[in-house]
Amino acid sequence: MAKLKIAVVFGGKSNEHDVSVVSAAHVIRSINENSDRYEVICIGITKKGHWLRYMGSTEDIENGKWTDHPDNLACIFSPDPVHRGFIQLEEDGSYSNIKVDVVFPVLHGKNGEDGTIQGIFQMAEVPFVGCDLISSACCMDKDVTHTILEAHGIKTAKWISMIYRDLAELDEKCALMEKKLGYPMYVKPANCGSSVGISKAHDLEELKAGIKAAFTHDQKVVVEQEVKGVELECAVMGNDTPFASTVGQIAAANEFYDYDAKYNNAASKTYIPAMVDEKVIEEVRDVAVRAFKAMGCGGLARVDFFLSDKGEVILNEINTLPGHTKISMYPKLMEHAGISYAEQEDRLIKLALDRSEVDYE
Repeated sequence: MAKLKIAVVFGGKSNEHDVSVVSAAHVIRSINENSDRYEVICIGITKKGHWLRYMGSTEDIENGKWTDHPDNLACIFSPDPVHRGFIQLEEDGSYSNIKVDVVFPVLHGKNGEDGTIQGIFQMAEVPFVGCDLISSACCMDKDVTHTILEAHGIKTAKWISMIYRDLAELDEKCALMEKKLGYPMYVKPANCGSSVGISKAHDLEELKAGIKAAFTHDQKVVVEQEVKGVELECAVMGNDTPFASTVGQIAAANEFYDYDAKYNNAASKTYIPAMVDEKVIEEVRDVAVRAFKAMGCGGLARVDFFLSDKGEVILNEINTLPGHTKISMYPKLMEHAGISYAEQEDRLIKLALDRSEVDYE
């Protein structure tokens, strides 16, 4: 039986490029443990947005040296279903067609986790790991996520959203936030992952500054009421009948679990399973699956929660392509469930194929 060709796409122009390459190295190593079934094709996207066929070591992906490899060749992903993959541009000016069976987009943040690239894969009728265009876009937009989950009876923090032109009425907007939400508040770009651009506002001055800073990352901003309590995370995998892992707990080194606390501060701790009552764990798992289905997710997602001081389970956000670094919660939670790293990628690839209606010979 011929090996399935798996294109691992990594990097990208988003502010999470550096996390993406580390996640990609983990995914590639895990897939390669099943080298009898899979052949990995590495496609890197530079910070400037150039697509390259990369044929060097996995280590150089992780350390960022991959962009300078002498054997890199420019390539593009074809939206034409005839090509079923990539067009590689050869040094002599000719081109070749690299057909793939599945794309594994290890891309975090904008253009990778927001439905943008998923739409191209869907046009090309190439199976891909993770959520489709619509569910990716809805989960990426925190305002839309709040709206859909609220309609399905799933509790989230109170929130108010702003679009860029609302800055002309910033004083009025802030007054409304003070009345409805109260301090402290969390200010977030609506469409950024990995806690990028998030700030905590304790007063009006910090609120205005946080809103203006968040608008440098996105055209929409969400301001949320603070939920005091424990931060919990649950990994979900599947299509029609998703499976939820046990629950992990975050003990952030910083005031909240921002980008630095998540990836750079060794003092941040995680606990698997979470140090909470078993009834809470089961409630979180149940809500995680309900949210996964409500948002139309498929393949995988990590669902993040707060357990408030009042004992309420409050959903924070849904990450449709969660980090796959050695410290990331998603692979660690699934490993705790008895699913090895290699088996996780194997299952995700099979889920992508199962969801696809493409007839492959």
